Amino acid sequence: MQSIFYERARDAADAVRLAQQDGARFIGGGTNLLDLMKGDVEHPLQLVDINDAGLGHIEELPGGGLRIGATVRNADAARHGLVRERYPLLSQAILSGASAQLRNMATMGGNLMQRTRCPYFTDTAFSHCNKRAPGSGCDARQGYQRMHAILGASPACVAVNPSDMSVALAALDALVLLRGAQGERTVAIGDFHRLPGDTPQYDTVLQPGELIVAIDLPPSRMARHSHYLKLRDRASYAFALVSVAAALEMDGATVREARIALGGVAHKPWRRRAAELLLQGRQLDDEQCRAAARSLLEGAQPLDGNRFKVELAQRAIVRALRIAGEGV
Repeated sequence: MQSIFYERARDAADAVRLAQQDGARFIGGGTNLLDLMKGDVEHPLQLVDINDAGLGHIEELPGGGLRIGATVRNADAARHGLVRERYPLLSQAILSGASAQLRNMATMGGNLMQRTRCPYFTDTAFSHCNKRAPGSGCDARQGYQRMHAILGASPACVAVNPSDMSVALAALDALVLLRGAQGERTVAIGDFHRLPGDTPQYDTVLQPGELIVAIDLPPSRMARHSHYLKLRDRASYAFALVSVAAALEMDGATVREARIALGGVAHKPWRRRAAELLLQGRQLDDEQCRAAARSLLEGAQPLDGNRFKVELAQRAIVRALRIAGEGV
């Protein structure tokens, strides 16, 4: 039996210090990591508990932005007054994920670190998976493909990112604040998650022992015209086949600014600025929405089992944009 050591960090600096050894992992709510440990996918040698590290606060930033600490629970963030008022898109996305019990435990930083729910990744007994065991192959390419990527995949991996929250954060241009042994840095949410390439075992740009400290949301004028649409096989406790985070700044019936992010289709939330620019300065009608949808899905390479996702995603984009345009 492998021994696992447990340490409780006093603050962020202490957490980083404790994590500077091979096999160390941070733990907040544990809703994903503990499952992966039980399934023989993750094998940490040391757990660094960050729940007492002072990262559980939501604070206003100068200019109207918001900073959400890494250990803020998903449920608390979703129902926080300032989140609901200024960033309802984020609240909608969080509440569409998991279950009430899991949202009460899961943390904001942990949500960013969720690993794929690809069944070939979690099946350690009978499946080959480059993400779990680099160089072993990708059984998903010849297997059950309904949930897999249509954008940004590689011969090594066709898994998708499972987070709803991250899709909304991508549309909100969030920033991820990190702290490691070399100091602090800030990473744009669009650069935080990686595409698989030849190294699908790396989900993010985090360095070993580097800690997510907080998520910063910049001021937004899109609160009134935003919508998170999640399409899934059942109404609750299911991951997205396709999801859309749409956020608009409107001037009457004209789009002044647009943000569109897709979930359930790639290894990371998927955005394409060229698609958003097709809406800018134009009336929000079905023709323009369809043009943006086609642009966002440009280059899609579906597998035999998920070709339906291309049209499903395009239709979902149009629907989400139209709902967002109507306002609240």
